[in-house]
Amino acid sequence: MSKIKLLSDYPHNHISVPRVFIDKYMADANGEFVKVYLFLLRCMGSSASSDCSISAIADHFNYTEKDILRALKYWEKVGVIGLELNSNNQLTGLCFKDLTGGVQLSRVSAEKEISIANTVVSEAPVVESFSAVAPKATKTKKAPSSKKREYTLDEIKEFHNNHEVSELLFIIETYLKHPLNSTEMNTVFFWYDALKFSGELIEYLVEYCITNGHASLRYMDKVALGWAENGIDSIEKAKEQVSIRSKAYYSIMKAFGISGRNLADSEMEFVNKWSKDYAFDIEIIQEACKRTISATSKPSFEYADSILTNWHNNNVHTLKDIAALDEVFNKSKRTTTPPVPAAPKRNKFNNFEQRNYDFDKLEKVLLTTSI
Repeated sequence: MSKIKLLSDYPHNHISVPRVFIDKYMADANGEFVKVYLFLLRCMGSSASSDCSISAIADHFNYTEKDILRALKYWEKVGVIGLELNSNNQLTGLCFKDLTGGVQLSRVSAEKEISIANTVVSEAPVVESFSAVAPKATKTKKAPSSKKREYTLDEIKEFHNNHEVSELLFIIETYLKHPLNSTEMNTVFFWYDALKFSGELIEYLVEYCITNGHASLRYMDKVALGWAENGIDSIEKAKEQVSIRSKAYYSIMKAFGISGRNLADSEMEFVNKWSKDYAFDIEIIQEACKRTISATSKPSFEYADSILTNWHNNNVHTLKDIAALDEVFNKSKRTTTPPVPAAPKRNKFNNFEQRNYDFDKLEKVLLTTSI
């Protein structure tokens, strides 16, 4: 990966952040974008050069290179920086603009042409006004509709004329390695229009599903509906949700000793039920899995669900609550009435009706009876 050579005309040995950036630009920007902008300023030395690369910035923040490109294109879109591209639409230079309206403050030039994973730099994935199909959201957002509908030819034409949507279709087709049919396109339009997902969120959704081995638009649609129901409307929220879900996913697989396969959809329904509906911590779910293996000697999601449902009904929230519930159960077993002893088994010695004799009466009869 070639490096970007950063040059600075700042007169001091420190980097100043323009007040107008804080007052005008920072409040509306994605937090990740702000980090990238500040890091680029940090890379610039006084009267000297400092080399950095897209991959180095991505590694520093644990982002992807596409995340860095999104940040650069956003700041270019709002006029904070300028990007220089060659005839192949590849990034070759970057300049920081004077936000106060004066002359350019600094300029970044590339010593070598920069190839970003053999991809070109596209337009910024910023949600623009799309009044005919996806109007701007107001401050009082309504819950997105989960009901699908078929879009009209005029609406489909509007979507294709929207640069962000047409780019999304191209990206998804690249991931899936086949052209999208009308039904699949309608699904993408539904995410953008009805669920109010931004272009970058849809792209992250597709990347996430593909990475986890799910290349079906039907599966992606289920994930999208789940995100919408949980109020996930940004990449930050999606990444947080994915992190929680992944932790639960792999913890349960480890506790059950499952390897060499992914969890089935029916099994994932149990995982979502335990982690989302019941809101159990990972430790509690792992404890139920351990007890399941101990009782059944096999990974049974149904058996574990019966344990966790019982704990949920008994307001269990911590491992201490489980211990207390176990103590109550064991105590109730100790205080139960002892069982009635079983009747002796019948054999040839007692398998007949016993006779009761009044020996005193028999003795009198014998004494009074004459021989």
